[in-house]
Amino acid sequence: MSRLARNRILMLLENMPFPQDVRVRREANALHAAGYRVTVICPVGKGQPYRETVNGVRVYRYPAPRAAIGFLGYVWEYGWSMVASFFLAALVFLTDGFDVIHAHNPPDTFVFIAMLYKLFGKRFVFDHHDLSAEMYQARLSGRGNPMVYRVLVWLEKLTCRFADHVIVTNESYKRFAMERGRVPETRITIVRNGLELSSLNGNVEPDRGLRGMGKTIIGFVGVMGFQDGVDCLLRVLQHLVYDLRRTDFHCVLIGGGDAWVRLKAQARQLGLDGHVQFMGFIFGEELRRYLSAADLCVDASPSNPYTAHSTMFKIMEYMSLGKPIVAFDLPEHRFTAQDAAVYVPANDERGFARAISQLMDDPRRRVALGELGPRRIKTQLAWDYSIPNLLRAYRLVLPQAAHSELEVSQKPMSTVRSQPSPLTQTPGYKSGN
Repeated sequence: MSRLARNRILMLLENMPFPQDVRVRREANALHAAGYRVTVICPVGKGQPYRETVNGVRVYRYPAPRAAIGFLGYVWEYGWSMVASFFLAALVFLTDGFDVIHAHNPPDTFVFIAMLYKLFGKRFVFDHHDLSAEMYQARLSGRGNPMVYRVLVWLEKLTCRFADHVIVTNESYKRFAMERGRVPETRITIVRNGLELSSLNGNVEPDRGLRGMGKTIIGFVGVMGFQDGVDCLLRVLQHLVYDLRRTDFHCVLIGGGDAWVRLKAQARQLGLDGHVQFMGFIFGEELRRYLSAADLCVDASPSNPYTAHSTMFKIMEYMSLGKPIVAFDLPEHRFTAQDAAVYVPANDERGFARAISQLMDDPRRRVALGELGPRRIKTQLAWDYSIPNLLRAYRLVLPQAAHSELEVSQKPMSTVRSQPSPLTQTPGYKSGN
């Protein structure tokens, strides 16, 4: 046992491996640097061992279930993950032990594991990444089964009811926790996603192939699921080509997801083969090289109950590279980018195309917008500013450990930084928070 009396944290993660999940990696590293003992249970990624220690964080992995297709596919995926997480949690409980279960959603079914260990006096922290019910509706364009929606809302409420503390990513999610989850404001902490300040240092040479095309390069990076608006972006580009007669651009689409094959077919149907390039998942310096070549970046996530409340991490990735942004006018887009973006009335695809066209013809405005992004991250949005909020939440959850952790948390923030930005390692290919 370390010098802290009760400082052992067990994190449960399902939707990505560790350390590929950027938010989980940053939180785990920050807590470990502050003196907590952190263990993560998650699915295994390609080439990963089932058990290892990553930068001081112990990781237990289970065989990843097959990617979900349809309702029964999700039942199988989450059912398998729950069973695997339950047995690995029992193993950790009987060997290393833990004092807190820190569950990262989705899914919200981790509450059932937490409920069991609350009988043994363990604390439960709910880290609310996504609005599962609203995401479900967005994936099905609002045509989801009402019963499934109600079950997802019930699971969220149940999780909030049993959580000793709720961590959220923005003010919108805080309101959901208070109004739908009935969580007192004193038991909610906002821990925003963000890039490390260290990631803003240094420049990467733009990809020469893209720069040599002599066209305006439009960049997109992120998950390409059915809820992520890439289909909307393709329709925007169709308007750009066939209504505005702009053929002097090349759009690079970086990422992948369960809609990737359908999106490539849609691009062909819309006559965009000569204007878009699906790159798949790209990581590290190669990703930075491609995005650095972009003249402007886009996020065409349409307005719906999910996107209107979620912080899209890709916006901060664009800002970190000094790229001007075109996006629909969503509340969390406005909070994040502020004056670094051009905002289009929600879901106005023709207006989006016009905004891109105008920005293509205005290099001075592109430069002015691009300069604002890194400045806002440096002064307000960097992950370094979120670490004190995370540690403050844990001083409430584990007051027995607070006296020792406080000494570490009061050191300069550079001493508790996590690994470099996802742009220099593994990008945060996530829909939202």
